[in-house]
Amino acid sequence: MTPRPRVPSAVRDWRDWSERRWARLDDRGSGAGAVIIFALLFLSLSAFVIDGGMSISKRERAADIAEQAARYAAQDIDLEALYGNAAGGAPINFQNCDARVKAFAQEMGMSAADTGASHCVAANADEVQVEVQLTYSPVFTGLFYGGDVTVRGEAVAENEVG
Repeated sequence: MTPRPRVPSAVRDWRDWSERRWARLDDRGSGAGAVIIFALLFLSLSAFVIDGGMSISKRERAADIAEQAARYAAQDIDLEALYGNAAGGAPINFQNCDARVKAFAQEMGMSAADTGASHCVAANADEVQVEVQLTYSPVFTGLFYGGDVTVRGEAVAENEVG
C-alpha cells in the first residue's frame, strides 16, 4: 500500500473553511422575497377593503344626515298660512331652509367646512331637497393618494297633512 501524500495544513484549513461556508449558504431564506411580496399584497388589499368599507359607511351616513336635515327643515311650518287656510295643507316656511339645514348639521357635530357646504338644493311650500357634505380621512389609501375624501348625501322631504 502506498502512502497518501500529505496535504499542507494551510490548504486543509482553507478547504474546511470553504466547506463550512458553502454549507451555510444553502437554499435557506430563498422564500423571504416571496413572503415580502405577499405581505405587501395582503396589506394593500386590506387597505382597500378597510377604506372601501369606510367610504360606503360615510356615504350612508351622509344620506342619513341629509334625510334628517330635510325632515327638520320641512317641519318649519308657516303657521299663519296654516291657520288662515284651514282647508289647505300645511305650507313649509321654505325661506328658512338653508338656515335650518346648517343648524341641524351643527347639532350633528359636523365640521365647520361640512356645515357650510350643506344646503338646500331646492325648496318650495310643499317639499325641500337637501344636500349634506361629509369629509373624512381614509386610513390606508390616504398615504398614497393624500388628502381627505368628500362624500355627499341628498334627500327630499315632503310635507303631508293627515
